[in-house]
Amino acid sequence: MLRSYRRENSHLVLAQEGIAAETAGPIDLPFWIDLYNPAPQDNRYVEQLLGISLPTREEMQEIEVSARLYQEDGAEFMTLTAASQLESDEPINTPITFVLKGTTLVTVRYAEPKAFANFVVRAQRSNTVPVGNGEQIMMGLIEALLDRMADALERVGTGIDQVSRQVFRKGGKGKEKASPSSEDLQAVIERIGQDGDLLTKVRESLVSINRVLTYHTSVDQQDKKVTKEAKARSKVLYRDVVALTDQATFLSSKVNFLLDATLGLINLQQNQIIKIFSVAAVVFLPPTLVASIYGMNFADIPELRWGLGYPFALGMMVISAILPYLYFKRRRWL
Repeated sequence: MLRSYRRENSHLVLAQEGIAAETAGPIDLPFWIDLYNPAPQDNRYVEQLLGISLPTREEMQEIEVSARLYQEDGAEFMTLTAASQLESDEPINTPITFVLKGTTLVTVRYAEPKAFANFVVRAQRSNTVPVGNGEQIMMGLIEALLDRMADALERVGTGIDQVSRQVFRKGGKGKEKASPSSEDLQAVIERIGQDGDLLTKVRESLVSINRVLTYHTSVDQQDKKVTKEAKARSKVLYRDVVALTDQATFLSSKVNFLLDATLGLINLQQNQIIKIFSVAAVVFLPPTLVASIYGMNFADIPELRWGLGYPFALGMMVISAILPYLYFKRRRWL
C-alpha cells in the first residue's frame, strides 16, 4: 500500500492512500511516502518519481552494515530493526528502511508498528511535532519508536518486580514462609522467558537505531547540511537510546537473576522431596529389620511360643523407628 503525506502549514495531511501507483498523481514537495507491504508497481512508481532504486525485502533483512547504511543516486538509505507487537506475547523485530533524498522521505516496511500510527496522529495536529522536511519526519518516527520501547521497558520492569515478590514472597507476621508451588514456579519461568525475549528484541532495535543515528549525523556533517536544530535533536535521541539501552541491560540482568533464583528454588523443592524419601527409608529400615528377623521360619526362635512375643516385636519396631527420627531432629536434619 502506498500512502503519501504533504505538509500543510505546520502539520501533515494525507494526500494519497491505497491507490494504484500507476494512477498516482504528482505530489507536492516536501512530502513523505510511506510504503507498507508495497506491491511491485508501488516500488516502480516511487523509483521513477525520485530516480532511486529501493531495496528489496531480502536486502532489508541483511545484517551487514554496508547493506543497511549507504548512499546511492544522491539519496541516503538507512535500514533499522524496529521492535513491533510489544504488547503481545510474541513481539517481533521487523526491518524498516528510511530513504532521504532532498526534503523527501520514503519509508519501506512490512509490519505495522504502532509508533507509525501514533506519529501520524500527532503530526496531523498543528504545531505538535516538526514536519518541515523528510529528515524531521524521520526523526519524529524514530522518537515514536523509542517512546514505544520505553513504555515496553516500563511494563517489563513492573512485571519483573511482581515476579520477584512472587518468587521471594513471605507470609505475614507470625506466619511461616509460604513457598511458591511447582506450578507457580513453572508459570514464573514462562513469564521470565517472555520478558527476556522482549528485552532481547528491544536491545537489538536500540543498537540498530544507534547505528542509523550515528551514520546519518556523520553523513550530514560531511555534506555540511546539519543544522543546529537537527544536531540538537539528534543528541536528544542519542541520550534516549543510551538511557534505554542501560535500562534494558539492567532489566536483562534482573531477568537472569530471577531465572537463576527460580531454578534454585525448584532444585531446593526437589531436594526436599528426595530428603523426605531418604529420611523415611532410614526411619523404616530398623522396623523392617526387626520384622525380617521375626519373620524367619526357624523352629528355635526363643520368642516363638512366648505370650508377649507379638507385642514385644511391635514395640521394638516402634522404638527402632522413633530413635532415628529423634536423632535426626536433634541434628536438625529435619
